[in-house]
Parts: sequence; C-alpha cells; structure tokens
Amino acid sequence: MSEFTNKTLLITGGTGSFGNAVLDRFLDTDIGEIRIFSRDEKKQDDMRHRIQNAKVKFYIGDVRDKRSVDTAMRGVDYVFHAAALKQVPSCEFFPMQAVRTNVIGTENVLDSAIEFGVKRVVVLSTDKAAYPINAMGISKAMMEKVAIAIARSLGKDATTTICCTRYGNVMASRGSVIPLWVEQIKSGNPITITDPNMTRYMMTLQDAVDLVLYAFKNGENGDLFVQKAPAVTLSILADTLLELYNANNEIKIIGTRHGEKLYETLVTREEMAKSVDMGNYFRVPADDRDLNYDKFFIEGQEDVSNVEDYHSHNTYRLNSEEMKELLLKLPEIREDLQK
Repeated sequence: MSEFTNKTLLITGGTGSFGNAVLDRFLDTDIGEIRIFSRDEKKQDDMRHRIQNAKVKFYIGDVRDKRSVDTAMRGVDYVFHAAALKQVPSCEFFPMQAVRTNVIGTENVLDSAIEFGVKRVVVLSTDKAAYPINAMGISKAMMEKVAIAIARSLGKDATTTICCTRYGNVMASRGSVIPLWVEQIKSGNPITITDPNMTRYMMTLQDAVDLVLYAFKNGENGDLFVQKAPAVTLSILADTLLELYNANNEIKIIGTRHGEKLYETLVTREEMAKSVDMGNYFRVPADDRDLNYDKFFIEGQEDVSNVEDYHSHNTYRLNSEEMKELLLKLPEIREDLQK
C-alpha cells in the first residue's frame, strides 16, 4: 500500500471494530502514523496495551466538538471517518443524539479535513441509510447527503477528495446478532429470532476494510461505493451456529423489533440507475445537477422505473455450508470451537 508510505491516517471512532481491523491491517506496513480519535478513554487504554506500537497515537475527543477534531486533524494526510451512533434502539429513543453525532459530527470532521488540507476522506455508512425507516438509518442517510453535498461543492480537482462507503451487517461486530446468539447457545438459553425469513448481508471486518481501501484508491469527490455481498436468512444462520456448536437450544420467535426491516437495501433503484458496475463493487457517482430547481419538474429519468434495488432478498443467498465456511473465518468462533 504505497499510498500510505510515511503518511498519517486519522480514524475517527477508531476504538471500534473497524478501527481495530484497520490497525491489524496497517501496523506491519510502512505507514508513518495512525491516529485513533474517540471519546472512550477505557477502549483507548485497552487498545494501547494491546498494540504497544509507537506508530499509533491516541486522541481523546468527540466529533461533536470541532475543536477536539481540529487538534487531531493537524498534519493528517488521510481520514477514515467511522465515528457514529450505530445502535438502532438507542438512536430510536434518542434521535437528536444520533443527529448530533452522525450528521453534525460528520460535518465537523469534513470541515476540519478541508481546513487542514487532508487529501482523502472516506466516510463509512450503512445499508440502513437506504430507504431508512429508523432514526439510526435516517441520521446515516443525512450523513451521506452532507458528505456528498460538501464533496460536490469542492469539485473533482479539489485538494480534498471525499467519498462514502455503504455496507451491510459486519459479522460479530459490536451489537450484531452473532455474538448474542453465541452467548445464548453457550448459556443454554433459547435463541431469540425476530423473523426466520428476515435476510441480512454477511460481511467480515476484512471485507469492510477492503471496501474502504477500494473507495480510497478509486473514489472521486461525491462517490458512494458498495461491495456486492451475499445474504442469509436468520433461520439458516441460527441453524448453522447450532450445528457448529453441536447444540440443540430451543429457537424462540419473538417477532420483528421496532425499526427493523424484513430485508436491507444496499443500493436503491434510483442509485442503481446511475451506478457503475466495478466488478465486486458498485460505484454511485454524485448527482451533479445544478441548483436550477425548475429542471427537477420538467426533466426526469424514465429508466429508473425499470431498475430494481440491490437488497438482501435479491442478492446471492448463502446455504448452510457456505454460511458455515464464512463463520469459521471469524477468530471468535474458531477460538470457541477449539476449547
């Protein structure tokens, strides 16, 4: 990764699952410095003890506070913006907190990056931003709109390039269903399933890092990148986990929770109509129409009506064996099974 030789990378929300995965990928390279920016000093201390590498610098701060962002941003070449409130229930009950972190916080990060001449910023989003039905998804959708609007205003030849990535469920990440079900299996409790027919994209943390690096290398201002990913029904996922752990826990259907969808959309049909197929990825360029609003009433896109969303019901579906192979890539699962 020659682009990172002797460069300084800032990861906001860097103590989370994504930040740890990036560190594991980059520490043995010739990157100059990695700055971890977050508000959680306990997680920073844990990471500091685990890493013990002079390349990694820790900055306490909050994306809501632009002054703390500015302190971390000085001298930075690249930014991976991962800081966010991501839990659907907490955002649902406290939506303004999601706005302050996910929307206003993102604006603070991007404004700071532009002010300090950062070369490239990749903003991390979620499938819940496409056709959002909950506060978390709505705040992430607005986050994307803010990032794309700022990027579009900069233009393609600007000093700073801003692009977005959108990905689905990252397996075994904080708040995902796999750690919950593993805990239920190991404790002998029933596995709680909302709807057996519900589908979710399955991606590893390494997939998420690969997507961000692809966007970093290929993105132009305002681009949105999506990785093509397989999906699985919750029933197959639960049955596969039970098989791996050689368990026979009861499966309890609890019904769809507030703010949940039957399936998740990664690319809307409006985005698919203008997307570029990059092989393993979709690139969705920014809407480059000008601010002459009259055009919105007299010019449309007939082809949008003939395009389908890209969602977890119509992507490739994993069977039990394929799901097992994917689960065994998770170190947490492998360690459990070796005990």
